[in-house]
Amino acid sequence: MKRRNVVVAASAGGLAGLLGLTALSLPAGADEDPQLPPVAPEALVESVLTSTPPALTGTVRVDNALGLPALPGVDGGAGSMLGDGTSTLRVWNDGQGHKRAALPSSSGEVTVVDDGTALWKWDSESRTATRATKPANAGDEDVRGPLGHGRGAADQDPAALSRSIVEQLRQTSDVAVDGTATVAGRDAYELVLTPKPTERTVLREVRLAVDAETRSPLEVTVLTNGSDEPALRAGFSELDLSQPDPAMFRFTPPAGTKVEEAPAGDRHHREGRPEGRPEHAGQHPTVVGDGWDTVLVAHLPQQPERAESPRGEDGQRGGERANPQALAQQLGKPVSGPWGNGWLISTKVGSALVTSDGRVAAGAVPEQVLTTAVGTP
Repeated sequence: MKRRNVVVAASAGGLAGLLGLTALSLPAGADEDPQLPPVAPEALVESVLTSTPPALTGTVRVDNALGLPALPGVDGGAGSMLGDGTSTLRVWNDGQGHKRAALPSSSGEVTVVDDGTALWKWDSESRTATRATKPANAGDEDVRGPLGHGRGAADQDPAALSRSIVEQLRQTSDVAVDGTATVAGRDAYELVLTPKPTERTVLREVRLAVDAETRSPLEVTVLTNGSDEPALRAGFSELDLSQPDPAMFRFTPPAGTKVEEAPAGDRHHREGRPEGRPEHAGQHPTVVGDGWDTVLVAHLPQQPERAESPRGEDGQRGGERANPQALAQQLGKPVSGPWGNGWLISTKVGSALVTSDGRVAAGAVPEQVLTTAVGTP
């Protein structure tokens, strides 16, 4: 039985996370493919799941062909990666649960630091820092959809995402090893997961490049039905497996920084929720289905009204945070059914249904699977 703990950000980035749009991959280099000893597909899968994540410092390149424009109201950070094009970020991992990611924005940088006890998000442009305390039993076992959606920004490196993908999809996939590749100077096996015929998904296959020595995934490529071109390509363009400086995983707000505490409900666990109580903002979404058919159903958070100003306290122009429902109206098409009415946002790797009463259903599935899921009690 899969565990059902999922962390969902209550923002445009949270909606993007539900869509699973931050899965990463990068095409293999131009060099000849390396000659490596044969390995059985299941043996490679098992080694990916049991390998110890190495310490690393790397640059990740994301090539996005989802068909989404740049999201309105999202300036820099993970949200800026969703529009078509190429972007990069820097990641650090000490191999012991401490992580750091740096994402460029139009006028600065968004930095996320997981120091083991708290998760910090620092926006250099607005000079704001948000701190979220991690629960004592928090871990990487949270349930996520096929593309690893639901992860925090500090986890957005190919190794962490790929392990989640393999764990989610291995039982509902045909698995094969399709040759070798070179990624960021590292020899790798090409592991391919193809959905079984019974799976209802818009994805054709997911390809993972697995480091031949460490068995740590280096890249992910997402291919969809009806196209030979990847919808998402990203992964390490530079990689150093030496131990990073421990200071990278400590964060001290710079002078003049406005420090905010994330709402406690953002990391509230499903355990302890009264049986039958509906999922509301700040709680984990319901998981409907499994494998490639996984759909996450949640309630959007209430959006507080904010006064109009040239630049608000949160750094957004107009003093307003990006509203997921407003984004859905701009990016989606109106739809209706027995479940109510709302807007459907479609991309090459999946869809999200946002209803007028604040429900969201998202996954790498066709529209009819979403509408069924959103009507599930």
